[in-house]
Amino acid sequence: MADFDPVTTAQQLATAYTQPMQDQITRGNQDAQQTASALTSLQSALSTFDTALSGLSSSKGLRQFSANFSGASGATATASATAQAGTYSFYVEQLASANQIVYEDLPAVPVALGGPLSVNLADGSSFNLNLVAADTDSDGTISQSEIARAINQADGNAGKVTASVVTVGGDTKLLLSAGSTGASTAITLDTSALPAGSLKDALDGGRELVAAKDAVVWLGGQGGVRLQQASNTLTAIEGVSVTFTRAMSPTEDPATLTVASDDAGTAGNVQKFVDAYNALTKAIGTLTTIGNPDAGTGSAAFATDPSVRALTSRLNTMIRQSFGGHSLMDLGVKADRDGVLSLDKDRLNKTLTADPTALDDIFGKVSLTAGTGLLGSLDQYMNSWLKSGTGQIATRQATVQAMQKSLTDRKTTLDDQYQSAYNRYLQQFSQLQALQSQMSQTSGLFANIGSTS
Repeated sequence: MADFDPVTTAQQLATAYTQPMQDQITRGNQDAQQTASALTSLQSALSTFDTALSGLSSSKGLRQFSANFSGASGATATASATAQAGTYSFYVEQLASANQIVYEDLPAVPVALGGPLSVNLADGSSFNLNLVAADTDSDGTISQSEIARAINQADGNAGKVTASVVTVGGDTKLLLSAGSTGASTAITLDTSALPAGSLKDALDGGRELVAAKDAVVWLGGQGGVRLQQASNTLTAIEGVSVTFTRAMSPTEDPATLTVASDDAGTAGNVQKFVDAYNALTKAIGTLTTIGNPDAGTGSAAFATDPSVRALTSRLNTMIRQSFGGHSLMDLGVKADRDGVLSLDKDRLNKTLTADPTALDDIFGKVSLTAGTGLLGSLDQYMNSWLKSGTGQIATRQATVQAMQKSLTDRKTTLDDQYQSAYNRYLQQFSQLQALQSQMSQTSGLFANIGSTS
């Protein structure tokens, strides 16, 4: 019998014994990894599409309008989808301003604490200062910086009044500024509980730097419709927001605002949807590609996956739905034989000219509670795939993870089986090798005896 190595022989036989199961585990791991990677890619594609839906569903809407002032108007404007094309004129009599008061004669050194100090606003709100708590060094006195800190940190302030200390030429001043504009935010200090003395006198002697005023704007020019409000941003015209930055002189002509349909901007928003949808379907197409054995190409992870195929079918159905009597095709959005969308801008403009609400009727809005139109339907369907814990992506990822854990456990068991088989074969062939060696020795002994007889 030819010499052999028990270790090598044991390894070969143990490997042959466990190889079929090892091949199954290897293929299972490869499939699980491919599926996990494909699920990650699908999740990314669906999330990107869903984010695009939310962006298109912003408060400004898909329908775009331009809003522009003529000349040096001292105003800016924006228009949302609810605006109406038209021309408006404004005369700005007065801008809204935030009250600002400076206290210049406060004592230069800390003064003894007095009673409570109240900060009052013209709208009737007020808050009290905790001067004792503001005395951070606990010396029974309070400085200007401590008064400012007490105002800023007071319960009930919440940004209504901001206090700061300003030093000019060696003189320290306490500056109070209203947190918003308007006549109702005028600031006064109630010092009635403070004892007579330099602190009370100084706080009673504040000098107004900026008066608290409402904005006064005339729609249609002087003598038109008088609008008075606390803010310099006017939203009285539906869908239009106008911000004024300067008041006009009595002889100045009104500022003219023109609101017009922005066809390019509207088409751009619809094109964003088209691009987002095409990007999603392209990503899904890559994940469902069927291989060609003749060309040596393999199939993608979801080539025969019924759920992903159903996803594609559902998307194709949803974009062909009608909302408010209109469909995407009415807006000039059409699909070719491969499902790729394109936009006919001329048809879009023609439809919106005939029915200005068609765009919003079809697309609607994304909502956490009750979405509307195509965007709402698509967002709800995306949620069925993307929802954390219960969505199809999450449940399938959990299944893949469980499969990978099972394969890991099977690999551990198989390793034990391999080691057991290896030990058994090694023992058997080691014994056989010893027996073979013994027989060789015996055969050599008989040969020697024969040669000497």
